[in-house]
Amino acid sequence: MNIEQIRDYCLKKKGTTEEFPFNPDTLVFKVLGKMYALIALDRWETGEKAINLKCDPEYALELRAEYENIDSGYHMSKTHWNTVKLHDAEISSSLLLTLIDHSYEMVVKGMPKKLKEQLN
Repeated sequence: MNIEQIRDYCLKKKGTTEEFPFNPDTLVFKVLGKMYALIALDRWETGEKAINLKCDPEYALELRAEYENIDSGYHMSKTHWNTVKLHDAEISSSLLLTLIDHSYEMVVKGMPKKLKEQLN
């Protein structure tokens, strides 16, 4: 997947915004103000295509064991975030979309009831 496809997919999710809260090179997708995906655009342009996604800690360990291109989150909590490297075909588009969905759902699940109601 290219970056525009990822961006379009994330922006179709209910309550999602795109922001640059850290610097002009770090694209962040948030659901009701809570981060669920980050992309370092400057690294993407140099061929280091990767996305940081939130993940259930046990599932994160399983993914890291199964896929060489999934590591603990770069500059993130190593327990709750994964960095998914997209520079080759190991990570399929369908797996990537599943991982984006999982990240989004993890963030929504952790929200207070009042915020969850805003999504509906």
